[in-house]
Amino acid sequence: MRQDTRAPFEGALSRARESAFAPGDYVGQESFMRAPEIRALAGRAGVGPGVSVLDLCCGVAGPGRVVTRELGCDYLGVDRSADAVEIASARARGLPCRFAVAEVPPLPAGTYDVVLLLETMLAFRDREALVAAVAAALAPGGRFAFTLEEGRPLTGPERARMPDADTVWLTPLDEMRGMLARSGLTVTWQEDCTRAHRAVAAALLEAYAADAHAIAAAIGRRALDELLTAHRIWVEWLSTGRARKFALVARSGSDPERRP
Repeated sequence: MRQDTRAPFEGALSRARESAFAPGDYVGQESFMRAPEIRALAGRAGVGPGVSVLDLCCGVAGPGRVVTRELGCDYLGVDRSADAVEIASARARGLPCRFAVAEVPPLPAGTYDVVLLLETMLAFRDREALVAAVAAALAPGGRFAFTLEEGRPLTGPERARMPDADTVWLTPLDEMRGMLARSGLTVTWQEDCTRAHRAVAAALLEAYAADAHAIAAAIGRRALDELLTAHRIWVEWLSTGRARKFALVARSGSDPERRP
């Protein structure tokens, strides 16, 4: 289920998404992350006034708006979907946010104190090239803050089950750490989010199923069926350990402030 045309999905899913999260945990995100996790990861990465932040695959930028409004920063969000960027720009009026439509990689020109990549690492088949591009875009001492869908590569039967399997590339944690190290990035913090994200995935599945009639009317039955199938699989994988979820911060340079 591709969401390059984002507006119909935003309208169809927003009610169910809001109902699936606890009060205060939904801030327009298109993922399993809760608002406290977004704030914690940004805080660990040192986001604050005067800090330049590049948010890759920002989507409609729910997390980006939270980070900009609450922590203060010089924010640039980038997404391949012009529809998502249009929605993000409209919702960010009054905030010091900038947005651009672009494929990643390459990354926008310039250097940044923090690069964010939330809930979309799994969409990149060539993670090595992505990590190298992020490292090259970081200022000295810059931080890469991201979430990781951790696990062995999918088998043939697993790929056949998962909708849009060409955007689902799990990565073992030690393999990701190796990629980071080869690009001069050292992990300074990590947290296992598996249990929390499994609960959110299950709550979203229930909410989408409960609102199935309205969602199907807006995006079509096939798209709804793919949405439900993907969430069922994620609930299964996060419950059984087939996949795990991590939040990490990696620092540019050889002298990280604190090792995990």
